Amino acid sequence: MPDLAILPLVVMAMALVWFVLQQRLGFMAQRSADYAGTGPAADIRHHLNGPIECEGVIYGPTGRVTSRFTARMEGRWNGSRGTLDEHFAYAGGNTQTRQWRLSLGNDGAIHAEADDVVGHGVGQQEGASVRLSYRIRLPRHAGGWALDVTDWMYVMENGTIINRSQFRKFGIKVAELVATMRRVQP
Repeated sequence: MPDLAILPLVVMAMALVWFVLQQRLGFMAQRSADYAGTGPAADIRHHLNGPIECEGVIYGPTGRVTSRFTARMEGRWNGSRGTLDEHFAYAGGNTQTRQWRLSLGNDGAIHAEADDVVGHGVGQQEGASVRLSYRIRLPRHAGGWALDVTDWMYVMENGTIINRSQFRKFGIKVAELVATMRRVQP
């Protein structure tokens, strides 16, 4: 009969191996340099400029859809500084607004601020991708937690952006978002 005292150690070791593999091989292992030379080249001053329509879903920790949303966005740029106003409408009837204040460095580095972001976000555009990492404070009705977020945006040949974001608490994925963003005529 196996010694049951080692079972918790085996479970913890397996969990640690799984966590390390996710960090090394999964979503969090992506780097902007992985997309260097891919096209079409992402330029947030172009792709996040003017009116944008967005549709998306949010998945909970088990992978089931927990929310659906549409959004109207409006980007405005003056040189390397811009704003992105977002107006979300969720399937359950809730609404949310956010204004991103963005700046783009000559090397593609992105600095981002918003009222519900703790501190500021940092990112990089390279090739057909844009990465943005930040810590967001959820609204009180959603628990009020501060979550670590990584957004990856991939520019398609027709200019549509596919956005995939993961939300983590203590390094554990608690939600994922997948959305499309398309520029529309004013």
